[in-house]
Amino acid sequence: MLFKNKYKNKKVIVTGHTGFKGSWLSIWLDQLGADVTGISDQIPTNPSNYEASKIKNFVNDIRIDIRNTQNVFKIVEDIKPDYIFNLAAQSLVRNSYVSPVETFLLMPLVQLIFLMQLENVTGN
Repeated sequence: MLFKNKYKNKKVIVTGHTGFKGSWLSIWLDQLGADVTGISDQIPTNPSNYEASKIKNFVNDIRIDIRNTQNVFKIVEDIKPDYIFNLAAQSLVRNSYVSPVETFLLMPLVQLIFLMQLENVTGN
């Protein structure tokens, strides 16, 4: 297997772990032996793969708004992850029609938050 030992015993943060793609990534990383922490503010759909797969049983589930920089900084500082997969997004397209500016600004903001905190934690 290509990734057989790549994630084994590694600390991984997955943002958006309650969404469709994030939940599948969390399952896969767990199967590869990673210590997975998921960050999301809610479960975006019903039904959801997150609930159906009982992901809360094997992922450290943290519920916060990813835009709360102080909480994100603290989580990254505490966990000191080897990898971060940022899948946090506005999950439903129709919401982007209601608040297009927020939708557009969310991803660059989240990326910047993680890069700033990784620089603080790693010193690089």
